[in-house]
Amino acid sequence: MATIDLTADNFSDTVTSDGIVLVDWWASWCGPCRAFAPVFEKASESHPDITFGKVDTEAEQQLAGEAGIQSIPTLMAFRDGILMFSQPGALPEHVLEDLIGQIEALDMEQVRAEVDAQRGA
Repeated sequence: MATIDLTADNFSDTVTSDGIVLVDWWASWCGPCRAFAPVFEKASESHPDITFGKVDTEAEQQLAGEAGIQSIPTLMAFRDGILMFSQPGALPEHVLEDLIGQIEALDMEQVRAEVDAQRGA
């Protein structure tokens, strides 16, 4: 699957859906963002079962603010609607692939139990 553009209209529905969603927060003027784009695109082609979304922080300034984006590029990873990873900086291909493998390997029952415990459920 190629990357999809995420906006305020579809961001929430996309990241709260089942499965893994990776989000690249970027801007066209950002050199590191432009360097990371082909790495992100290649990963999207290698992992058709994962949703890869991109948020243009210039076009979606309010969404970026609500998400607490202070530096770009920032990569976020969600699984089954739970934020698993959020870090600024362009990742090398092997690091992105390692991150994807770690997220795929998570025991989501255990993760949900930990989230519930943190919420006091």
